[in-house]
Amino acid sequence: MKPFKYVSIAICCCVLTSCYSVRFRNVNGAPQPDPFSDRDDYYRGMAVVEFDTVIGISATSKDFTYLIKEKEACESGKLNIIEYRNTFGGVLLSAITFGRKRKVKVKYVCEKLTN
Repeated sequence: MKPFKYVSIAICCCVLTSCYSVRFRNVNGAPQPDPFSDRDDYYRGMAVVEFDTVIGISATSKDFTYLIKEKEACESGKLNIIEYRNTFGGVLLSAITFGRKRKVKVKYVCEKLTN
């Protein structure tokens, strides 16, 4: 019974520590407002762009760049808030593919246009 207990504790620790979110916010500027937003979370009243994607990276590469294309959602071309989220599923995918595939969940808010 003791090995089962230790294995279950180890699995719980892995699951809980592998789900996290990191948010970067610019202190110089205001986020782009969205008056029609019905969100009740941190991004209430902001125009949020979200995307979930799986990126492929070779085993010899040390970094990866994802280009954010200019859209109507980001009129200023400047980012105010960026949030990166890592989940247990993303960690499993990376482990199974030996780091070649990574699941990325990103939210960003553009900066408000200044006149």
